[in-house]
Amino acid sequence: MAACRRVPRLLLLMSILLYVHPIREDKYQINGVAKPPVSVVIPAQNPGGVPAAVNGAPVLAALPLRRRTSGWKLAEEGACREDLTRLCPKHSWNNNLAVLECLQDRKEETEIAADCNHLLWNYKLNLTTDPKFESVAVEVCKTTITDDVHSQGEVIACLEKGLVREAEEQPGAHAIGANCKKAIMRVAELSSDDFHLDRYLYFSCREDRERFCENTPAGEGRVYKCLFNHKFEEAMSEKCRDALTTRQKLIAQDYKVSYSLAKACKTDLRKYRCSADTNMPRAREARLSYLLLCLESAVHRGRTVSGECQGEMLDYRRMLMEDFSLSPEIVLHCRGEIEAHCSGLHRKGRTLHCLMRVGRGDLGAIDNLCQKALQTLIQEADPGADYRIDRALNEACESVIQTACKHIRNGDPMILSCLMEHLYTDKMVEDCEHRLLELQYFIARDWKLDPILYKKCQGDASRLCHTHGWNETSEMMPPGAIFSCLYRHAYRTEEQGRRLSRDCKVEVQRILHQRALDVKLDPELQRRCMTDLGKWCSEKAESGQELDCLQDHLEDLVSECKDVVGNLTELESEDIQIETLLMRACEPVIQSYCHEVADNQIDTGDLMECLVQNKHQKEMNDKCAVGVTHFQLVQIKDFRFSYKFKMACKEDVLKLCPNIKKKVDVVLCLSTTVRNDTLQDMKEQRVSVKCRKQLRVEELEMSEDIRLEPELYDSCKQDIGRLCQNVAFGNAQVIECLKENKKQLTQRCHHKVFKLQEVEMMDSELDYQLMRVCKPMIRRFCTEADAKNMLQCLKQNKNSELMDPKCKQMITKRQITQNTDYRLNPVLRKSCKADIPKFCQSILNKATGDSELEGQVVSCLKLKYADQRLSPDCEDQIRVILQESALDYRLDPQLQLHCTDEISRLCPEEAAAQEQTGQVEECLKVNLLKIKVEGCKKEVLNILKESKADIFVDPVLHTACALDIKHHCAAIPPGRGRQMSCLMEALQDKRVRLQPECKKRLQDRIDMWSYAAKVAPAEGFSDLAMQVMTSPSKNYILAMIGLGVCVLFLFGLLCGRITKRVMQEQKNR
Repeated sequence: MAACRRVPRLLLLMSILLYVHPIREDKYQINGVAKPPVSVVIPAQNPGGVPAAVNGAPVLAALPLRRRTSGWKLAEEGACREDLTRLCPKHSWNNNLAVLECLQDRKEETEIAADCNHLLWNYKLNLTTDPKFESVAVEVCKTTITDDVHSQGEVIACLEKGLVREAEEQPGAHAIGANCKKAIMRVAELSSDDFHLDRYLYFSCREDRERFCENTPAGEGRVYKCLFNHKFEEAMSEKCRDALTTRQKLIAQDYKVSYSLAKACKTDLRKYRCSADTNMPRAREARLSYLLLCLESAVHRGRTVSGECQGEMLDYRRMLMEDFSLSPEIVLHCRGEIEAHCSGLHRKGRTLHCLMRVGRGDLGAIDNLCQKALQTLIQEADPGADYRIDRALNEACESVIQTACKHIRNGDPMILSCLMEHLYTDKMVEDCEHRLLELQYFIARDWKLDPILYKKCQGDASRLCHTHGWNETSEMMPPGAIFSCLYRHAYRTEEQGRRLSRDCKVEVQRILHQRALDVKLDPELQRRCMTDLGKWCSEKAESGQELDCLQDHLEDLVSECKDVVGNLTELESEDIQIETLLMRACEPVIQSYCHEVADNQIDTGDLMECLVQNKHQKEMNDKCAVGVTHFQLVQIKDFRFSYKFKMACKEDVLKLCPNIKKKVDVVLCLSTTVRNDTLQDMKEQRVSVKCRKQLRVEELEMSEDIRLEPELYDSCKQDIGRLCQNVAFGNAQVIECLKENKKQLTQRCHHKVFKLQEVEMMDSELDYQLMRVCKPMIRRFCTEADAKNMLQCLKQNKNSELMDPKCKQMITKRQITQNTDYRLNPVLRKSCKADIPKFCQSILNKATGDSELEGQVVSCLKLKYADQRLSPDCEDQIRVILQESALDYRLDPQLQLHCTDEISRLCPEEAAAQEQTGQVEECLKVNLLKIKVEGCKKEVLNILKESKADIFVDPVLHTACALDIKHHCAAIPPGRGRQMSCLMEALQDKRVRLQPECKKRLQDRIDMWSYAAKVAPAEGFSDLAMQVMTSPSKNYILAMIGLGVCVLFLFGLLCGRITKRVMQEQKNR
């Protein structure tokens, strides 16, 4: 504006003099400009198609000139009189600019005489070049111009820049009157078809035109467009670039300043009544943004807009994205952000992307007005419809598009979707990633800016969400809320009411998958969780992991953030494919095991269930395993987060477990109800069949990882760190570690582990390690067995030659656990429920609820078995236990407890054997005299005592005497010492010849029993009877006992007779 400040007095004086003393010139001069007569000869043309110029000024043919008067009218010229009469209303004839405007507008529709056309061209040229135009400028815009201006076209250029400054509210800008603005814009419009007519731009860009647009013919705005396309080339002069920017800013204020755009879209503007709608945002119908929004709306609604017009729109949308300064609102409202973060980046759309990055919150806070201006600009430019509009994005992502998206047609809207699908992959480059997320941030805030989504869902949005037109807004339903409305309807069941069409649902799912990649692409989530994101996830979360972080801290979030995270998590449980990063990581497992459910359009939680079931397959990688486990950990926080469980059990939860929210508590509540109903033999279970089925799935999943049982995990966290720090979670490995170190656990953890074992022993299917290790053996031996009784089946087949060693080892571990406490053996507990309190009450009285009994009850029952005092059912169970523990000393907790040191000292080789066949017990029996620990000696003596009751309890003796039992004692049923007595009688009978090994083992047992009788006298009549029956002098002892009984009988008879005689005598007296 410096040039403008030199104008005033000279121009004002000139205008006054011209008014007072009209200059008398030739009749063909108009305002000092030569006007051709009607019979005019067209001047010679230069290669550009315009009249030749001399020293930059067009040469007007040597024409007879008439004297100009201040009242000269275009309407009086014969060259245009016929066209004027035909085309222009009579009331406009007195105004030269009105006549020019009329003929300029109508010449596109109808032919105008060549002479008139030439007259108009010369008039426009002289209007912008003749210094005498300054008088018109001063007269119309006298409040704006304050100084002299001397050069070709600088007055108009000065006024145009002033107009731009005012629109941008720049400091020091002068207010320009409405009439002045209109005149300035009209002059710019009149020069829009030929760049020669914009004298300031013509002189500023002469060299650049020769450099970039030498072969571009003048006319119809072609040179302007060519220069616009090269505006940011390094070789472009700054003066030309500034002049081009000024013209672009004028086009942004009035699209008619672009000849090519106004011409190409004239019919479409009229067809779609874009100049009649006053409800548009910023409702100034001449604005470029108005035109773009109106015609884009028609395109998005499926209306036909001419290809020529769409091509022009594409050019100007790209122009808006390249240069932020063309949007006055951006310049006005984002000035602070540009100065603070984005200075020096004005070329090729970099400043705009920098502002977008600020808008995302990556570089600091942004003013609301600036944010709104950016959102408006994105809607006007609509880069979602064609990524090429965004030059910065196009250049940054060119390599990615060529490799990852080459199968998609260039310019297709699906290119952006393809780029989002490859976000955070090896094919993505960092610069493209940033530009893509910056643009998607704003597209995500207005559902209409995704053209595919809008096309497929506009009917659903209108039907379900009460939306308006593409370029209309509503305070009741802002653009950001419409997508939320759509996705709420996307996952409704038929019972819940109206749903989305199939095509719309597919697109909604696509958008949800993309939004899951970056929390900032979800407007509602970012708005409600901004504080929590900063508090919990600013440093811990990697790109794309912010939602996972919020889910981890769900209990700590503020209520409004917790609600939106909960809703998203609930949505993920129904369609886990929303978790794009997880799906990428799990691709190998999905292809191998879950491809059938993954291909379904409707997921309903099947895919996640499949991934959980195959979490430990060899195709599973660490990323997928971590992601699946994370989702499982999130699910336990609320039963609604498990879609299949929620749908199967929601009615049961409301009825049986009201006010319980955590999934683990709901599972416990329902499983307890099922267990109680089963134990009480209720005719009708309170929990529905479909819920019981899904409840079993949830229980099995929870058994795989201790973290899925929060109460157990919290109780044992300290013990895990101390005893299992190198054990990985998953596969129930940590739980198994705690079981193996049970004696070293803290009391609280020990109690929880014991309760867990109690549940697992009642339902073997919940024992994850057992089911995993023995899976092949279960298929081999137990296909028809009830899953809850799987351990019982495996125990029965444990000694089979086909049994897998690893499974056998696991079965042994479980047997050891069962024998430590009768409560962990549900079959024994049920069979001996009357015997335990009858014979072992003293042990129960000493025990506390939290402590284990270390096999004391089982040992008590073993002794009573030897005494033959147990009920038949209990006796059968104890016999099984005795047989099992006789083969493996580790199954006898009391023996383990008291004899550990003695076994290490006396029987190290036997204890180290891989296969336990009773050799350790045999070693202890043989070395009975060498045992120093009294507790151990007592346990060995008990073993000897138990072996008298049943030969099966003594596996070494049974093996040695198997043939003899078959030959001599086949008719005698086992148990109660019957077969042992049979063998003893055979040993005493000289007619019977036993196998040498059997005879030797029997003689050893007799010696042991004799020693045992000395060391441990009989504790009761049963013990005494057993010792007698197994004594070598049994016959002698029995004979002496019989003789003693006879003597007592005879003595009794004698005493009775004497007593009777005495009593009779007393009576007779």
